[in-house]
Amino acid sequence: MKPPPPANGEKPHRPARPRALTEALLARWPLPETARDADKEARGQVLVVAGSHEMPGAALLAATAALRAGAGKLIIAAPEQVAQGLALAIPEARVIGLATTRTGGFSTRDCDRLAPLGERVSAVVLGPGMQDEAHSVAFVGTLLPLFRQSTVVLDAYAMSVAGQQPFEQPVVMTPHAGEMAHLTGLTKEAVQADALATARAWAARWGACVALKGATTFVAQPDGTALRFDGGTPGLATSGSGDTLAGLIGGLAARGAGPLHACAWGVLLHARAGAALAQQHGALGYLAREIPGQVPALIQSLGHRPARRPATPAQPR
Repeated sequence: MKPPPPANGEKPHRPARPRALTEALLARWPLPETARDADKEARGQVLVVAGSHEMPGAALLAATAALRAGAGKLIIAAPEQVAQGLALAIPEARVIGLATTRTGGFSTRDCDRLAPLGERVSAVVLGPGMQDEAHSVAFVGTLLPLFRQSTVVLDAYAMSVAGQQPFEQPVVMTPHAGEMAHLTGLTKEAVQADALATARAWAARWGACVALKGATTFVAQPDGTALRFDGGTPGLATSGSGDTLAGLIGGLAARGAGPLHACAWGVLLHARAGAALAQQHGALGYLAREIPGQVPALIQSLGHRPARRPATPAQPR
């Protein structure tokens, strides 16, 4: 998407080059601190609305990642057919069973059951493992206004709500190139040919922080601020990996990180966890369920990495 030429003969504005997303950057941009005597409420509540009867594991992966990122409390809303199994698999969570349509999507009639959480939840992760795009979009569109005070992470079919209504809260979207093509009407090849420009253009159009995933991942804000991350590993291209990333970002947002802040930390932690697993198991073959277990130690390590400059930017430029 190219900007129109200026009418007054001035040189066209060139967006700033993206900042490299590195450990050094995050050392100058630490996560919100939690007092030693703070309780779990101080680290926020995260709501994960995810899964389907065919993919209940997506909810489990995203929810586990949110807790490993440091969220204080976890609520999972999942199809009623799989809710009990999820409650047993992750006993740390409160689990709410939601009605589904005949085609496997969530029913909008259950949005009212989640409405009371709107005043308490700091972050919401919507979409991992959802089925039936049409019903998912209707459900997400009904649910979003109930969580105006929360940061919302949209993944998978939940992202299809973008552009259909203005977002009333901070939103993060996590598409890969194929999903970005589906959302925008571009070809996958066009998305990959200029991923940075695509991420920037659609972040501005949607009013969301967009993490366009790939061998190089670009994170873009609506104002054009962008980060570039080149440190991915091949093994991260595996089933459930994206669900885990969405959960990490949601957990970090629950702790108080803003959209770009949570996204930057989530992308780098996800990649470094993959690198650690590659050292243990080999470049390929480690599992998405193993990624969250690496995260607490990585956060601890990055949090104690000395900064090269004393200043801590509110937002990287």
